[in-house]
Amino acid sequence: MNQGNRRHFLKTSGVAAAALTLPRWAWGKPAGANSDIRVAVVGFHGRGISHIQGFSSLPGVRVVALCDVDEQVLAKGVADFEKKNQKVQTYTDVRKLLENKDIDVVSTATPNHWHSLVTVWSCQAGKDVYVEKPVSHNVWEGRQAVKAAEKYQRIVQAGMQCRSSVGIRAGMEFLHKGGLGKILVSRGLCYKRRDSIGKTTGPQPIPPGLDYNLWCGPAPMDPPRRNGKQGSVHYDWHWIWATGNGDIGNQGIHQMDLCRWALGVNELSPRVMSIGGRFGYDDDGETPNTQICLHDYAGAPLIFEVRGLPEKTGAKNVDKYFGAGVGCVIHCENGHMLIPDYSKAIAYDKDGKMLQEFKGGKAKQSQGTATGASGAASGIVMTARCRI
Repeated sequence: MNQGNRRHFLKTSGVAAAALTLPRWAWGKPAGANSDIRVAVVGFHGRGISHIQGFSSLPGVRVVALCDVDEQVLAKGVADFEKKNQKVQTYTDVRKLLENKDIDVVSTATPNHWHSLVTVWSCQAGKDVYVEKPVSHNVWEGRQAVKAAEKYQRIVQAGMQCRSSVGIRAGMEFLHKGGLGKILVSRGLCYKRRDSIGKTTGPQPIPPGLDYNLWCGPAPMDPPRRNGKQGSVHYDWHWIWATGNGDIGNQGIHQMDLCRWALGVNELSPRVMSIGGRFGYDDDGETPNTQICLHDYAGAPLIFEVRGLPEKTGAKNVDKYFGAGVGCVIHCENGHMLIPDYSKAIAYDKDGKMLQEFKGGKAKQSQGTATGASGAASGIVMTARCRI
């Protein structure tokens, strides 16, 4: 499906949902029973499981509905709730879920090509949204999600968990106060081994119990290339252009957001250049396993790199850069800051001597009852606002 067709799908599909728009429920006064905020999770074969766990652990929040296009995934989700003596409503089609006026928040971890559409529809239906990264499959769709949030006055949060790290936050404050002088280059890394997904001889059968029409949604309904022992339609979509974005939009979105945070910018870069390809093996994947991208911000450039191949033939390990594999290195006048993981930042001087280490995982949840989707999501992520 070309870009024009995707836009047409997004525009026309939103017409029916627009009629579902509800008055915004008051802050601090959720509409649910016992003042609970009622959450529906859409897509939970992978990352969505963490959404369920995160929201279920928050006081004043209940997961009341599950939606997935795979009946096996849906059945397992229900069974997990039944083990806790809890009941949830189930849906295969997210449009049916959005007709339920008793749902306050939609949390979605579908494949990337569904992210913006679920967000737009949910906003139109009067729901607040927590959407897994990346916010959109492409820039145009992301802008429609932002417009929908503004038009329908909804809270929309994105899965940028690194912004909830106490250690990284402290490191950023040190950086912004000039602790290492002027930033020269903000560099993000995804040196993450990705094996070949194999090569099939042709289209594969649709997995039993999967509503493949709904799974494809706004994407072209091409037969799956991955299935069974040769891979999984539930994950290898990351490496297909129609549904995923490769590691630059899978893993790399976290590191680029940290680099953007370091630079203190919230908008898209004025100019972007990228080059890369899929090297080292011939398989059914389409997205690059080797890629470099330059965001030409005025203050300092942001460089992001994907390396999915090992450091040398036959090795399992990937390269490191200043000690980081999946992380960030912020080069400054008087040294550099290393962000090697999701919980700490380390400042070094020009000679490589450590000046200060900032440690600490995600910020603790505030006490009291969560109010609105912003409160409900606070245990999972700090809002990352960006003008798309």
